[in-house]
Amino acid sequence: MSVHLVGGGWSAEHAPAVYAPFIAEAAAAAGRDAVERPRVAVLLVAPEAEGVELAARWRAVLESVADVDVAVSVVDEEGAFATPALAGAHGVLVSGGLTPAYRRAVEPVAGELRRLVASGLPYLGFSAGAAIAADTALLGGWRIGGVPVAPEEASEDLDEVTAEAGIGLVDLTIDCHAAQWGTLTRLIAATEAGLVDGGIAIDEDTLFSIGTAGLRVAGAGSVWSVTAGDDGVVVRSITG
Repeated sequence: MSVHLVGGGWSAEHAPAVYAPFIAEAAAAAGRDAVERPRVAVLLVAPEAEGVELAARWRAVLESVADVDVAVSVVDEEGAFATPALAGAHGVLVSGGLTPAYRRAVEPVAGELRRLVASGLPYLGFSAGAAIAADTALLGGWRIGGVPVAPEEASEDLDEVTAEAGIGLVDLTIDCHAAQWGTLTRLIAATEAGLVDGGIAIDEDTLFSIGTAGLRVAGAGSVWSVTAGDDGVVVRSITG
């Protein structure tokens, strides 16, 4: 099974390319349990009214791609998930929002998420859910040493660029909304400053999957690889 990382975005046109691989793997997991419809656990961190709207949006998106049972759990930005939110899941989708809040909320179930993925269930991280999937998660921020390195609007309510331990599903640091929010420069600067050991930046409506079948890129945009080189930072596009 795979870890699927999506850089944000809500384009209906690209939904099949972005979500079908994840749902297909969830369906395979359901088949092993002799269950006809795969159950997808969706974890949302949002205020109550926004959570209701996002839950409906995720149901519509996923059900537009395949026949799935969507089970949504919502906590507010000070809350945390518990393991019952993952019960019976054949795949787990962690949504987007304020990345530091998602990191806090998912921490109590991080061990169970790693166990589920290791047992063969797929994970899909959308925006914040993609960022926190890393061993070292880039939580946000727009300045390094007081120097701007990304748009302030992409700061995630953090001033200095901040990297902390993620939930450890992949060994790449991940930034999202690369072209749309200008966050590729944040990953480049964080790599040059030694805050992270490089990583990938994913455009909106774009999927980057890591699994037993190798790497996969699909959807509307690009995935950018950032690595530290002898003479500076090296940026390349990834195709799959």
